[in-house]
Amino acid sequence: MSSVAITEVNETPSGAIPPKATTGEQVVTPWDVQGGVAEDGKQLGIDYDKLIVQFGTRAIDAELLQRFERLTGHKPHVLLRRGMFFSHRELGRILDRYEAGKPFFLYTGRGPSSDSMHLGHMIPFMFTKWLQDVFDVPLVVQLTDDEKYLFKHELKLDQVQQFARKNARDIIACGFNLDRTFIFSNLAYVGDNVGKLHFVAIQAAPSFSNSFPQIFGSKSDIPCLIPCAIDQDPYFRLTRDTATKLKYPKPALIHSKFFPALQGPQTKMSASDANSAIYMTDTAGQIKNKINKHGFSGGQETEEEHRKLGGNPDVDVSYQYLGFLEEDDAEYEKIAKEYRAGTLLTGQLKALCIKKLQEFVKTFQDNKAKVTDEVIDKFMDSTRKIDPTIGHPAQKSPPEPTAAGAAPASAEAAA
Repeated sequence: MSSVAITEVNETPSGAIPPKATTGEQVVTPWDVQGGVAEDGKQLGIDYDKLIVQFGTRAIDAELLQRFERLTGHKPHVLLRRGMFFSHRELGRILDRYEAGKPFFLYTGRGPSSDSMHLGHMIPFMFTKWLQDVFDVPLVVQLTDDEKYLFKHELKLDQVQQFARKNARDIIACGFNLDRTFIFSNLAYVGDNVGKLHFVAIQAAPSFSNSFPQIFGSKSDIPCLIPCAIDQDPYFRLTRDTATKLKYPKPALIHSKFFPALQGPQTKMSASDANSAIYMTDTAGQIKNKINKHGFSGGQETEEEHRKLGGNPDVDVSYQYLGFLEEDDAEYEKIAKEYRAGTLLTGQLKALCIKKLQEFVKTFQDNKAKVTDEVIDKFMDSTRKIDPTIGHPAQKSPPEPTAAGAAPASAEAAA
């Protein structure tokens, strides 16, 4: 398969982190995420189309999803179909390698700032687990305990190390393949971090295959695909610039939107605000109370007005959460249609959301209970050998033909 090389448009040449926005503009950086403010003072949601332009990424479009399905034989994940993962850098190049049977790996991470992860933390791991199953490739998971110690002054060194191990248990509970997965703490695997400025290099290092000799030996030419939230992109813009200078392949990225806080889509869930998040340790009763009490509604003030005017599912948090959890596209669209028509009330929509959330969290908790200390040790064993090869697409069952036919090969830049 041949590929036409073109320059990736609008990528910041210097890889510099964008300056903090002025009053009224949205702010999206690795340290701060806030929607813009309208002229009337109303808080706005994140404008993701604007971020694509600002960050110089590419939108994930129907053509790319068709090619993904044709090559892998898998219907795109619900988070892809509904645009939760909406942007990328050179995903087409990774698909080129997959089609050719050439190796690559997945890299994602978690900043362990607390002993429990919330629903927003789970989304990238749910998706990454699915990618690992589809591509059958190695995965490395970085726990940035050093960064949390440096940037969160209230945390002690032993605390972040304990959080890293507890978060590793949560991550393992997502169902990752032990034979294909290495989870590591920066403090344990990388060593001491000399300061805040040095952390950028620490987060960049796992993008390069020779950081993992137990998987790739001394090979430095194996690229990675990084599923992450869009606020992490500035780190990896710097990494991509550095990779070129080091003659390493640039990491490819696939970006998610933020999982909205209970208070609305203008910001993201925060571990520092218990009432903004559904924690994976929450009981069924706590989940019900949080959604009913704190869940932002797109409905009207009274039942009479709602039946007459209908609700707005686009800003309703219960509906947004269902978008992550309801697999059936037809059912998801039906809920939106009925809510807009006023035949589905806010309380009924919240009840649907509560049921799905309770089921999801209970399944996770059951899986987590099976993760022993011995299992964690195995996942975090840096001496354990991991097969670097991929499940070649030729070995997989052919996909069902799509109505649109086969999508063309990628025309993105090769590393």
